[in-house]
Amino acid sequence: MPIHLRAEPGEYADAVLLPGDPLRAKYIAETYFDDVRQVNEERGLYGYTGTFEGTPVSVQGTGMGCPGATIVFEELTQLGCTKLMRVGTCGGLQPSHALGDLIVALSAVPADATAMHLVANEPHCPTGSWELIHGAVHAAKQIEQPMHVGPIVSSDLFYNPDEGQYERWSKRGVLAVEMEAAALFTVGALRNVHAGCLLTVSDIVVEGVFTRISDEELRAAVDRMTRVALATVTSDHG
Repeated sequence: MPIHLRAEPGEYADAVLLPGDPLRAKYIAETYFDDVRQVNEERGLYGYTGTFEGTPVSVQGTGMGCPGATIVFEELTQLGCTKLMRVGTCGGLQPSHALGDLIVALSAVPADATAMHLVANEPHCPTGSWELIHGAVHAAKQIEQPMHVGPIVSSDLFYNPDEGQYERWSKRGVLAVEMEAAALFTVGALRNVHAGCLLTVSDIVVEGVFTRISDEELRAAVDRMTRVALATVTSDHG
């Protein structure tokens, strides 16, 4: 039994959705799962297993930032999970983005120390699993959900003192900034499991302006993203 996810092998499904917010994990389980049961509450890291349209699936909160989230990723692989799909929020970095947009991450610039420590600071490009990327694009198209597909950046900092960094990332074609995907993709590569990341644009941080989504709009956008994620990890495409 791992230290932080107090569960035995088999208590989590092969496929796990990974929101940062543990309460969002609870919401996803109660809203979308049948036969749901709680499998972890240690340190407030709520985890649940159930079925979605007859297929076993789990959801596990990770908390914020790569260091703590990596503990969750590693322990899920110890428990035999093979598909890890982050479902999170992000700051959109492109002027074409709108609040509530869906982003499918191809790769994640490791602007954090954790992902680099995992590979002994060797040059490395954390990249999502093609099976999950392709599956998410397919699932989004099936329900006519618009999306952006491309690179994102994982940062150590939510309150960033470098006011020009977002603009530099934006000019280099980075779609969004968040805080966990680079480590997830790196753990996926090291542990030979599928890792993916879907993001809802909750903030726009371009041209020196910060705009935040309303709680109601965020809830609706996260629901759209969750449906895409569940269709992805429970289908043959994912």
